[in-house]
Amino acid sequence: MRTVIFDLDGTLADTSADLIASANVCFRELGYGDVLDPVADARTAFRGGRAMLALGFGRVRPAFTADDVAAQYPVLLDAYGAAIDVHTRLYDGAAEAVEALRSDGYAVGICTNKPEALADRLLVSLGIRDLFASMIGAQTVGVSKPDPKPYVAAVEGAGGVVAQSFIVGDTETDRDTARAAGVPCALVTFGPDGAGVKDLAPEALLHDYQDLGRLTRELIG
Repeated sequence: MRTVIFDLDGTLADTSADLIASANVCFRELGYGDVLDPVADARTAFRGGRAMLALGFGRVRPAFTADDVAAQYPVLLDAYGAAIDVHTRLYDGAAEAVEALRSDGYAVGICTNKPEALADRLLVSLGIRDLFASMIGAQTVGVSKPDPKPYVAAVEGAGGVVAQSFIVGDTETDRDTARAAGVPCALVTFGPDGAGVKDLAPEALLHDYQDLGRLTRELIG
């Protein structure tokens, strides 16, 4: 079955403000206040919790170590889990585009570097969990993107085969995952990087979810 696999953060939903808020909980508890900005630092938010913590520590404790980040990461996850959908919203047309793919006979799944339990909870909160036949999160299969194993698991879990699939994402992690798996990649241009994602040389750019059906047919038939 032809299959489309989606990243989650920055691709299906704008989760940046809630992610930044969870990192700021860590810095407030350390006495630094809100170190990260939900708008200016949105790009880093989509690169994960550790990236946000590293950015913040770089501003307030330049001599920070990996141990500092590791110590705060569970705090960040707890804070995020407690307020996972305060500001998060689906990008315009995302749910409708996924439903249209399903109606046209495509399998759809998710491959994200968000921890699986949090990703699943967010999808349920957004009302779209039932749209996806597979959901592979960080470390679900022991490794995370850009290793191709999570992507392969997402495709096969949705009932598809890798040779007839592609990934929709928003960062170099998705671009590198596609290359590692030997499949096309479409990158969205409505995330923090905007049209700058074209510099990553994806096989396609997705400017609007209304174009997803056409783009899918061009990439995998």
